[in-house]
Amino acid sequence: MNLILSVTLGLVLGAAPAVAAVEQCRFIQAKPEREACYQRQEKELAAKRKPAPAANTRAMETLEQMRREDDAVYKSLRGICRGC
Repeated sequence: MNLILSVTLGLVLGAAPAVAAVEQCRFIQAKPEREACYQRQEKELAAKRKPAPAANTRAMETLEQMRREDDAVYKSLRGICRGC
């Protein structure tokens, strides 16, 4: 029981700093500074959400090569007599 409680408490405390960093903008009194804070956060979130194009391109190249290899295997199997 104590183990579960300590693990849960650790997870809650570990996640708290990430949430606090996102919500700090609403406590800024000056409107221009607060809006600038929100814009910085939007840029950071957009950068995190943007997928890495190099990884996606590499995956597509790998899939295309696999398809070419599969086509070569299927063509070689067509020449095998079935039911002779």
